[in-house]
Amino acid sequence: MITPSKWREEHMFNVLQPTGDQVRAFRDRKTGEPIAMLNLLKFKEKAVYEDGRSCDLSGSDAYQLYADAFHEIMEPRGVRILYSGEVKGLLIGGGDDLWDAMALIQYPSSDVMLKMLRDEDYQRAQQHRAAGLEGQLLIECGAGFSF
Repeated sequence: MITPSKWREEHMFNVLQPTGDQVRAFRDRKTGEPIAMLNLLKFKEKAVYEDGRSCDLSGSDAYQLYADAFHEIMEPRGVRILYSGEVKGLLIGGGDDLWDAMALIQYPSSDVMLKMLRDEDYQRAQQHRAAGLEGQLLIECGAGFSF
């Protein structure tokens, strides 16, 4: 029998970038309809930049620099932050320490997100994301279920 903790170790893990297969599958699922991306974020205690620069920022502070740039770059393209907040704890399930914060972001379409990944300004902002994040889960959400 697989225990919940063993299942999490094998199936749920934080990473910073999608694989090529994940990007291709995302592209192939596109419908032209709006999508929402659920971001589950785990911050580093202290930001670490790839270029080795000295910095006193927390991981959360570095990620906020990325978030500020994201707003500036993506809001004019119709991207909306539907909700963001700190993860306080789990009511159901296990793994309280897996994520520190979450955001639910709506994109007008998958194409808008794919173009974002190639945008030079966005790519420059990525340095703060990488410096601040231990990892994340990014879950694509779309039409097909009503609550």
